[in-house]
Amino acid sequence: MKSGAAALLLAAGFAGSAAADTIKVGVIAPFSGPFAQAGKNFKAGVEAYVATHGDTVAGHKVEFVYRDLDGPDPGKAKSVAQDLIIKEKVQYLGGVYLTPSAFAIAPMLEEANVPLVVFNAATSSITQKSPLIVRTSFTLWQTTVPLAKQAAKDGKKKIIIAVTDYGPGTDAEAAFRKTFEAAGGQIVESIKMPLATTDFGPYLQRAKDSGAEALFAFLPSGAPTVGFVKAYAESGLKEKGVALISTGDLTEEAGLPAIGDAALGMRTSFHYSVAHDSALNRAFVAAASKAIGNADELSFPAVAAYDGVYVITKMIEATGGKQDAKKAVQAVLGMVWESPRGPVKIDPETRHVTQTIYLREVVKDGGKLINKELSSVPDQPDWGLAK
Repeated sequence: MKSGAAALLLAAGFAGSAAADTIKVGVIAPFSGPFAQAGKNFKAGVEAYVATHGDTVAGHKVEFVYRDLDGPDPGKAKSVAQDLIIKEKVQYLGGVYLTPSAFAIAPMLEEANVPLVVFNAATSSITQKSPLIVRTSFTLWQTTVPLAKQAAKDGKKKIIIAVTDYGPGTDAEAAFRKTFEAAGGQIVESIKMPLATTDFGPYLQRAKDSGAEALFAFLPSGAPTVGFVKAYAESGLKEKGVALISTGDLTEEAGLPAIGDAALGMRTSFHYSVAHDSALNRAFVAAASKAIGNADELSFPAVAAYDGVYVITKMIEATGGKQDAKKAVQAVLGMVWESPRGPVKIDPETRHVTQTIYLREVVKDGGKLINKELSSVPDQPDWGLAK
């Protein structure tokens, strides 16, 4: 017996649609709520790609249909995806900012015959939830392992961890602990913070009392990261010599103006900086800045969306515009290209992007706060799925 969702999809007749003159791509993103900046960046990345490459692929016009998903609501995520598949007849899905949303959408993909290209959601296991999921963003294992190795190289011996209590936070905690302890370091305490909390004072007090030399933190970028970094600056931890190190989520460019000089000197690891020095990135930044309307709002979700659209165009070319999700995904496995962030590849085993991870520091350049790349670690896989 088919599931309710599957029966609905089959009844609607979208499990095997033929080629169409216009191919629709549904983009699910937070256009409202605390993560709305990410939605604006998804849209800017899509529009930057269309502006520089056109809106026609293999003789078919490609139309993007946007839907708002304002927070980690699995029920709403499922409803939004069904609306795009059944009512809008999209052949591809893209976007998805938070992990719970990706988990909710995954079960319907095979029976709907629709691939999902994830532009952000960063828990390692997402690509294991469906063979039709490809990810062009990053995972917390991928960005955290190089940072933990660097912390050990810098001579840190005792570190306290504070992460948001959901999938990516669990991955970040596990990745840092495993890597840092293997290098001889000690994790003195691990703190899990609720996803919706805005009061970070008690957690930072525990860090102050822990005896750690540094605090490693992860929170999903947006209002939570701005609040956390500002609370750290006001806590007295820096004056006590307890450095804050993190993945680049905490110093994303769109949040730096709100954090201000409190972010100066913060060291992070990430797959993309708006300040990345390459001709390709400068062209991308120009196009995406024009699309978003304010260059100060441009941040990392835009580049994953830009590359995600490129992957979808290759899927369309491989299938000649016909709706064949398995063939579409198969066509991009092992794909290699030059992204504005540097060289990237779709790992044929994990369907996750392999890429360079950069170790960065927040500095002021021309009066503007940027993430300056200090060094790079090439060819990083998703260490959470690496065998």
